[in-house]
Amino acid sequence: MAAETIDASIIVVSYNKRRYTELCLTGMLEANPVPAQIVVIDNGSTDGTVEYLEGQFPAAAGAANVAFDLICNDSNVGACTARNQGLELASGRYVGFMDNDIAVRSRGWLRVLADVLEETEDYGIVGPKLVFPFEPFNIQHAGAAISKTGRVKYLGRGEPVDAPEHNVRREVQCLISACWLMKAEIPAQIGGLDEVFNPAQFEDFDLCYRAREAGWTVLYDPEAEMYHYESVTTDGSPDVNYRYVTIRNGMEFKRRWKHMFENEDGPPDEECHWKDLETRPIEKTGIPPIVD
Repeated sequence: MAAETIDASIIVVSYNKRRYTELCLTGMLEANPVPAQIVVIDNGSTDGTVEYLEGQFPAAAGAANVAFDLICNDSNVGACTARNQGLELASGRYVGFMDNDIAVRSRGWLRVLADVLEETEDYGIVGPKLVFPFEPFNIQHAGAAISKTGRVKYLGRGEPVDAPEHNVRREVQCLISACWLMKAEIPAQIGGLDEVFNPAQFEDFDLCYRAREAGWTVLYDPEAEMYHYESVTTDGSPDVNYRYVTIRNGMEFKRRWKHMFENEDGPPDEECHWKDLETRPIEKTGIPPIVD
């Protein structure tokens, strides 16, 4: 029986890391429902990714009744610019961002997130529970929180996948865009990602705050779970000083949104330290299971 289709466009940016991109894309085709459209923007890959995207994947997408659009940039134009290119091609009622180091864990992930967005008119962006792709599948991200001074906390990071406090839907200050779904009205109303944050870092928090300022609600829903091979998307880019970029973009985020987060009930600063946890590449995890 063919999978159900949801009127969603999922935008994926690839830059080398072919095995992760393959796992990300094929997992979406093995889910149920599937998105009506997948848009991939390749940022100058040289490891066979483009050959896969032009050769093997279109047939697989077509067999699953999923429209596939591909943009191939000659160089790494940055995640913000690439995703904005994807937004130009996205035709779905819902639009999702997905990093190429995300893999499907919950077969029905797209239905869960789309149903959340339909509950009320102001629900605008929803993200799943992100877990590490190896047992015991601890939480990598369950939404993000911002302290009154602008420090960031990844909620649930390193905690058990079944931790009760992270197994309830909740409104959040922001989400990372490694995987989220939003109503197409949001980029239509407030625009896409601000390319001042290129190549990446804080562009997703900025978009969440822009959406919230425009009256939309941002949510985390644990009923959908996805695997996240942390930092694969940004690792291996010697042309980018990510420490510098993170500091620079963090300062810009704080400058823009201090008027909001300093008046929000964010976590205390002492809780906003980064937990440096073990990560494992796909060579060590193998293909993690999709669960119903």
